[in-house]
Amino acid sequence: MSYNKLAIKLMLNYLIGSLVAVFGFCGIFMLHPLQFSVQETAVFLGIVVVSFLLMLFIEFSAYSKHIAPIKKAMRQKRPTLMGLEAAYQRAHRFPLLSFQRIILPHFVGITAPSAILTMLAITMGWLSIPYYYTVIACFAALLIAFMHGMIEYFLTSLVMRQVLKILKEKGLNLYQKDISHGAHMLLAINKKFYFSAAFLSVFPMLLFAAATTLRLYEFGSSFMTEYIVWAVVVVLTVLFFALFGSNLLTRDIHEPVEQLQNGMREVEAGNLEKLNNYYSDEFSHLINGFNHMVDSIVEKKQMTEQLHESFFTVFAATLDARDPYTAGHSLRVAEYAQHIGRRTGLSESELALLRQSALLHDIGKIGIRDEILLKDGKLTESEYETIKLHPVIGEQILQEIHPSDAIVPLLPGVRHHHERFDGKGYPDRLAGEDIPIFGRIMAVADAFDAMTSDRNYRKAMSFEKAMAILIEGKGSQWDPLFVDLFVAWYQTEYRKQASVTAANE
Repeated sequence: MSYNKLAIKLMLNYLIGSLVAVFGFCGIFMLHPLQFSVQETAVFLGIVVVSFLLMLFIEFSAYSKHIAPIKKAMRQKRPTLMGLEAAYQRAHRFPLLSFQRIILPHFVGITAPSAILTMLAITMGWLSIPYYYTVIACFAALLIAFMHGMIEYFLTSLVMRQVLKILKEKGLNLYQKDISHGAHMLLAINKKFYFSAAFLSVFPMLLFAAATTLRLYEFGSSFMTEYIVWAVVVVLTVLFFALFGSNLLTRDIHEPVEQLQNGMREVEAGNLEKLNNYYSDEFSHLINGFNHMVDSIVEKKQMTEQLHESFFTVFAATLDARDPYTAGHSLRVAEYAQHIGRRTGLSESELALLRQSALLHDIGKIGIRDEILLKDGKLTESEYETIKLHPVIGEQILQEIHPSDAIVPLLPGVRHHHERFDGKGYPDRLAGEDIPIFGRIMAVADAFDAMTSDRNYRKAMSFEKAMAILIEGKGSQWDPLFVDLFVAWYQTEYRKQASVTAANE
């Protein structure tokens, strides 16, 4: 849609509504009840035409100001990003601005000059009607303005949805940015229902009452006061039932809408719970669609987690494959570390991160040459210094993985699993609780598995001897708390599992 087509649509909607409102109102509710003469009809229509032209001038000024950002963005081949965003926000507000134009410059622009010119015509003797007729006419004009504004709001909303789509596509094509972010609710559904139902029910009755009052006064009816009281009672009764019905309808619609909004907020927070579906109208399809979306997200999340876990496991297995003596080392360290972490009171999410960090704790050994990493016998001092670089190399490797959010929590354990509690470890010589918790936990698990596994330069030692070494090194090499927790696990859970396994064999 070009801007010229948009302007034509908006102007047609406006002119049709204005002509119907002004001349329909004048013909049905003013000229016919008042029974003007030919000369008075000409005077009255002249007043209406002059007022209508003045109203068009005032309202066109307001319209030009409101449409300016949209006009600029749609006519330029390459509008600025800021200009597109301003146009999008203005198009989003344009239906409400259209309603405000009808109620303010439109209504005031035609009513004020009409009332002034009519009273002047009465004073000059050109119209033979009482002055208070202008008050009734102003009241009826206000009702017409509200009706016209409501129609304009809904018609403009349909047109502006196309404009919003065009502006959004321009933002994506020119700047690869979704400019629709930031659009917000301007008018709640319940307010639309209350206003529309109340006005549509009361509007025809008020106009009818105004026209009938004029007609009865014209004939000098004796029960004018009684009629006015009766009309007020009927209008108030209709208004009450309209608002009551609107309230029931609003609640019936608001409940599933609120349920869907809450569900979307829960999904955004990571809580993938399906919604209860008790509805028998179109909302039933919406709730079912939401639940299908949740099922799909859960399924994809499970697949992602499996791929995520496979990534760490394959990484660890790839490293272990370089040295047959360390095969399975990373998996065992991850298992031991989780037993310590569970007894420490870590949450499930923290345990998952601890496991992933343990699986990758030796990934830096990929950067160590085979003649050093796989050397038979004792390492020289220079070779040992090279081996000591693997925590830093591992951190550097993992820092290259993007997005980094999932990797950053794993880095402290990878870098610091060779720190000592007394500050004599590497690479940063951290001491005590300055060592990250994952590093302190993994230091115990890593040392235990290293001592109880065969190496190319020595045989594995017994679990009991390894435990004795851990206990002896409490407070110097390892955190005493985590050593005690690991020993407690070994003395209870591990032996229990070993007994069950032996019995089954």
